[in-house]
Amino acid sequence: MKEYTYEDIKIGMEEQFSSVVTKTMQENFRKLSGDTNPLHTDAKYAKTAGFKDKVVYGLLHTSLYSQLIGNYLPGKYCLLQKLEVKFRKPVYIGDKLKITGMVKEKQDNFSCLLIKGKIINEKQEIVSTANIMVKVMK
Repeated sequence: MKEYTYEDIKIGMEEQFSSVVTKTMQENFRKLSGDTNPLHTDAKYAKTAGFKDKVVYGLLHTSLYSQLIGNYLPGKYCLLQKLEVKFRKPVYIGDKLKITGMVKEKQDNFSCLLIKGKIINEKQEIVSTANIMVKVMK
């Protein structure tokens, strides 16, 4: 876990990590959220809706943005203030995702950062983008 202080962070600073979406992650998210929509639980239904397989829950894959800020940028001293996500492509079980965040803005009066997040799959397709506002605690 990174331990960047507000003073350590510079505009343009970037961190990234990778994660593979597993069947266990999908099942655990279903149990936690209670969302049993067949788009996420029934491959046959998902295919009739135009997808190649069951679609990973959008909030499951975007929860990786929480890992990004909580562990990497800024890490230990972060407090999530706002997350705006745009879903661009579906994610499927087995997809290898690269999660990247870059500091775009610093707000000195509140010790806040605007981080531009992006998740891409192994085909180099952008599956989501995010604007993440994070307070860096002292």
